[in-house]
Amino acid sequence: MIIIKVMRSPKENSLDTKIIGALESFTPNSKVMEAAKLMVADAEIQASQEYANNVSIVRLGFNDHGPVHMRIVVLNAITMMGLLRQAGIKTSIETEDTGSFEDSLTAVIFAAMLHDLGMCVGRQDHELHSAYLAAPILERILSKIHADNLHKKVMIRALALEGISGHMGNRTIHSLEAGIVQVADGCDMTKGRARIPIAKGASPRVGDIHQYSASSIEEVRLSKGEERPIRIQVFMSSEVGLFQVEEVLLAKIASSTAKGHIELYAQVQGGEPKRYL
Repeated sequence: MIIIKVMRSPKENSLDTKIIGALESFTPNSKVMEAAKLMVADAEIQASQEYANNVSIVRLGFNDHGPVHMRIVVLNAITMMGLLRQAGIKTSIETEDTGSFEDSLTAVIFAAMLHDLGMCVGRQDHELHSAYLAAPILERILSKIHADNLHKKVMIRALALEGISGHMGNRTIHSLEAGIVQVADGCDMTKGRARIPIAKGASPRVGDIHQYSASSIEEVRLSKGEERPIRIQVFMSSEVGLFQVEEVLLAKIASSTAKGHIELYAQVQGGEPKRYL
């Protein structure tokens, strides 16, 4: 028997702990918790995320698209799903009476954890590459947690693949679940994502504006909104961060099925907050 030991950085271990802790707050001892524990311990997911990051940073000179980024997106998605639930907003499969909130959350976590695996192949159409690379992983883990329920297995897999293939905001999505994944991805744009590419000091290339814009963003805060369930606040050290807000995050929210549930504010240090939504 071959035992594969999964090695993770302290940051990844910390994020794994936060993911499990976030789920314990409202879904203890559940199928979604079981799925999350299997995902964070999965050697294939880890290896795929690490290689995707190598391609993104070393080969292409882009920002973080690896295990830390994907875990942050998971946490963002869990937070937003929780805020929707607190506000009494039903997910698509709850509205359609085909599944539960737990099923929706499971699909969203799968999509968030696997959405950038396609960076292993390259940037172009990476969301579609992610979908086919994620499919056998979804099959393997769902067969463990829903071995006796084909309906749930098929439904969660389909929702997760919609979230993965639609996360860039350039393809039409239809479920609220997929819309949450799209926005959760856009919210990971703080300076930590740009740290490694900038430190490498590579020659200017396509994509650098994302790195330098992200380097000015200090924090993205998710909380309960005043008029809508989800409030997103972006805090920046300089106005260059507005590129990231307006060209990446705002664009993703605008095309998301979750748009109607979101307030968006951006604030440069020392200035007044600007409301976009």
